[in-house]
Amino acid sequence: MSQTYIKRILNARVYDVARETPLDVAPLLSSRLGNQAFLKREDLQPVFSFKCRGAYNKMSRLNAAARQAGVVAASAGNHAQGVALAAQTLGIKAKIVIPVTTPAIKVDAVRARGATVVLHGDSFDEAAVRAQTFVKQEGMTFIHPFDDPDVIAGQGTVAMELVRQAPTPLDYVFICCGGGGLLAGMAAYLRYVWPQTRIIGVEPEDAACVRAALDQGRRVTLREVGLFADGCAVAQVGKEPFRLIKEYVDDVITVTTDEICAAVKDIFDDTRAIAEPAGALAVAGMKKFVENRDVTGCSMAATVSGANTNFDRLRYISERTEIGERREAILSVTIPERAGAFRAFCSAIGKRNITEFNYRYESSDCARVFVGLTMSAGDEGVAELQQTLQRKGYQVLDMTDNETAKLHLRHLIGGRLSSDIQDEMVFRVEFPERPGSLLHFLTALGKDYSITLFHYRNHGAAYGRILVGMQVPSGKRASLRSALNRLGYRFWDETDNPAYREHLGRTTT
Repeated sequence: MSQTYIKRILNARVYDVARETPLDVAPLLSSRLGNQAFLKREDLQPVFSFKCRGAYNKMSRLNAAARQAGVVAASAGNHAQGVALAAQTLGIKAKIVIPVTTPAIKVDAVRARGATVVLHGDSFDEAAVRAQTFVKQEGMTFIHPFDDPDVIAGQGTVAMELVRQAPTPLDYVFICCGGGGLLAGMAAYLRYVWPQTRIIGVEPEDAACVRAALDQGRRVTLREVGLFADGCAVAQVGKEPFRLIKEYVDDVITVTTDEICAAVKDIFDDTRAIAEPAGALAVAGMKKFVENRDVTGCSMAATVSGANTNFDRLRYISERTEIGERREAILSVTIPERAGAFRAFCSAIGKRNITEFNYRYESSDCARVFVGLTMSAGDEGVAELQQTLQRKGYQVLDMTDNETAKLHLRHLIGGRLSSDIQDEMVFRVEFPERPGSLLHFLTALGKDYSITLFHYRNHGAAYGRILVGMQVPSGKRASLRSALNRLGYRFWDETDNPAYREHLGRTTT
C-alpha cells in the first residue's frame, strides 16, 4: 500500500501554488536539546501553511463538470485558504464554511482570495455538517481537509522535500496532527524511503482524537475539543488517515497549551518567525519527547505547519510561555503581616527574579501574596523551592499548574481597603527591570511604612511597573516623598486616582 501512496505523492500537482520550503537548522533548539534539530518551514507557504498542497492536488484533478459546479469546504482556516488559493488559480467557484471561532486573520485571507465565506458553528465538525448541505442543494464538490487520498498525497510532498533536503536520514521526524492528513501523507513517504526513522505524531492534549482512536483501536469522536490550537481542533481523525497512521506512525504524543506556547517562542528565537499554536505543535512534541525519553546525540526534524494567528493572541502566548518552559513558578505564600515582611520574603527567595507580586491587606495576623518567580536551568525545582520556603517558616501553595490561578486569580487579587487601615497612600512606581530592583525598592522604604497593597508584573520591558499602597500618617508623608525622590525611580501619587478609589479604596456609604 505504501508504494501506491509513493506514486500518488510523486505525481502530486502542488507547485503551481506551493513553494518548496526550506529545512532550516535550529541552532538554539539543537543546543538546548542536545540533538541536531531541523525545522521544516511550511509557515513560509503563500497561505502561511501546508494546506495549499493537498487542496490544489485534489482540485486540479476535478473534471470539467465538477469545476463548473464549484467546490465547497469546511475549515478552521488554513485549509480554507488553501482551497481559496487553488480555486482562484484554477478559476473555480468556491464556498468555504468556517467556524465562528476562527481567528479573523484567516477569515479575511479567505475572502481576499475571492471565496464566499459562511461562518457557522464553533468547530470544524459543525462547519463540515453545514458544508454538506451545499453539496446536496447546489451539487458542489466537497474538498475534505484531510480524509481524501489526493489531499493526503499533496500533503505528503512535504516529506518528499524533507528527504531531499536532509543531509542524512534522520533519527526522528515530529509531525503535527489534527485530522491526520499531513501525518498520514508524510508517514507513508518517510516509512518507504527512510524505514529506520521513527515517526512521531503530535496532538494538543485537549484535541487528541488520534491518540484516543489508537487507545481504543477504532476511530472515536471526542465530545469536545480545545480551540487554542484551532488548526488542529478536530473531534475525529479521518478514516483514511487513521488507516495509514496505524500502519506507518511509531507513536502519537500530546502536549499542553503551555508547552505549545513555549514552542512558539522557541521557533521565534531560532527563526524570528511567529508560528500559530497548531504550527508549533510538532516542536512542542519534539521537546517533550526528548526530555521524557532522555534522547541525545540524534538528528530530528519538526514541521512548522502554519503561521496564521491573530496578533492579539500573542499576549496570551507570551503570558504562558515561561510557565510552559518551567521557567516560571507561581506560588501562593502566607507571610507575617508586619512591617519589613515583604523585604524578608524577597531575601528568602534569594537571587531569583520576581516576575509578579500581588497583595492586598486582609487582616492584622497574616498576609497572602501571589508571586511569580523565575526558574533558571540550574535551579532547584518548584517542589524543592516550596520546601526551602517552608523550612523558613512560610506556608506555600504551588499554583504553577493551576489553570484557575493562571487564567483568572492573578488578575482578580485585590479588594477594598480594610477598615483596620487608616491613612493609605497609593503610588505608581517605575524602575529599571533588572534582578534585585524590587528588593532595592523595598529596602529603600525602610520599616517606617506598612505596605497595604502591592502589584507587580514583569512584562519583558526595560522598565518594571508596580502599584504600591502604604499606611502613611500625615506627619510622615513628606519624609516618604523624600525617600522616593532619593531612590531615583519615577513615581506618581495615585491616591486620588478614581480607579483606585472606586475599586481598591474603602467603600463609601
